[in-house]
Amino acid sequence: MGSEQTTRRWESGAQAHAVTDPFGQGPVPWLRGNVTYFDDTGQVVPWYVDQDQPHASKKGTRSGGPRAADDIHRQIKGFTSTGAVAPGEAIDFHITVDPPQEFGVDIYRIGHYGGDGAAKITTSPRLSGIVQPTPLTADRTVSCHHWWLSWRLQIPSYWNIGAYVAVLTTADGYRSHVPFTVRHDQPADLLLVLPDITWQAYNLYPEDGRTGASLYHAWDEKGRLLSEADAATTVSFDRPYAGAGLPLHVGHAYDFVRWAERYGYDVAYATAGDLHAGRVDPTHYRGLVFPGHDEYWSAAMRATAELARDAGTSLVFLSANSMYWQVELGPSPSGVPDRLLTCRKRKGPGKPVLWREIDRAEQQLIGIQYAGQVPQPHPLIVRNAGHWLWEATGAEEGDEIEGLVAGEADRYFPRTPLPEHEERVLLAHSPYTDREGATRHQETSLYRAPSGAWVFASGTFAWTPALDRPGHVDARIQRATANLLDRICKRD
Repeated sequence: MGSEQTTRRWESGAQAHAVTDPFGQGPVPWLRGNVTYFDDTGQVVPWYVDQDQPHASKKGTRSGGPRAADDIHRQIKGFTSTGAVAPGEAIDFHITVDPPQEFGVDIYRIGHYGGDGAAKITTSPRLSGIVQPTPLTADRTVSCHHWWLSWRLQIPSYWNIGAYVAVLTTADGYRSHVPFTVRHDQPADLLLVLPDITWQAYNLYPEDGRTGASLYHAWDEKGRLLSEADAATTVSFDRPYAGAGLPLHVGHAYDFVRWAERYGYDVAYATAGDLHAGRVDPTHYRGLVFPGHDEYWSAAMRATAELARDAGTSLVFLSANSMYWQVELGPSPSGVPDRLLTCRKRKGPGKPVLWREIDRAEQQLIGIQYAGQVPQPHPLIVRNAGHWLWEATGAEEGDEIEGLVAGEADRYFPRTPLPEHEERVLLAHSPYTDREGATRHQETSLYRAPSGAWVFASGTFAWTPALDRPGHVDARIQRATANLLDRICKRD
């Protein structure tokens, strides 16, 4: 297979996944501003990868700014042994470098930082890179659990909790990323739950036209990209993320992080894996925030969320299609817990895996549930504009907020039971056209549980980008979100 043909197939994988991102931006830009750095020769070069520059050969050298590593040549790719770590603990990086050469790791923390979007926290010493063994595959499950340890980062006790990105850069200028979370279990107003389980479900690594597989796609022996019916049923956390090394939907979480830190909300951090493993005590928080696409939930995750609501902790679902598939987490081949993610979907015998198929529809917790994809962005139509959520936004009944219904949409299903509630309101009712040309509608929901907890669901992918993504910010959505969080946090 020629390199050009392989690259086209690799790109087709990225495009196949990008249909679920209404803005086509994936995880970038996660770092903003006119950022530059000094390379090994002392020259000032731009931080951003020049996507228009032709690819250099794998073995060749190049000049200028850094380039994005890819899954065909694997110039530099890596993953961590765990998705989240506490201050005072260590996190292990497993990294492959081809051709073997020195590399460095810059650690950034996501935040507002005066509009920059992130700040560099530390830099590794120069490290010796090796070509790691070929990923192992079994029944379309791809795993790199056998890669050697490349670098162990001890997290100082004084580091701030938060969402972090490790930037891997080779001596000859190729670059990739590895996301991770620094968490603690101290009380805070809000707990941000990063959806790493859903991120992994979409991970097609390696996007090489041969062996990569996610819960959505896989390639056959002829390099053809197969659909969901032939995809993996189990995927591993022990592998890099495809492409640039950041999950497709990570930008939605970063949009919320930047906005929340800009306005000084007291936010703690955890991952969906932490929620599953019982490392989250919901009584420590006034609200749990699910900032982005969060489609894959285990029974333990749902039990913790229900316990939180029933104990008076509010739930905030800022995206659509949450809690759709039921999944199981199992140990890696080396026995490390929760490193394999399984979702059988429609394949073979066994219990149903849609929550709504086992009489536990997501609406019974969230208040609305997944209705379908939105091929082209549509306006969100304001409903019940006199409600306190829309206070001081300037929104009037029937106002259209352009482009805010995008990607995927939720709505209220009248024949599906609702959760117990003291009060309930739909705050948007927005028509859109599906792929078959039929008119459907999106809804935004809020209810108050008997415990006093609020449960909010935006019902659209475009809510968090409206908080802080360039070109998509909407002051009405910013104010409405602040109204919600201020009430949950009981701010004056």
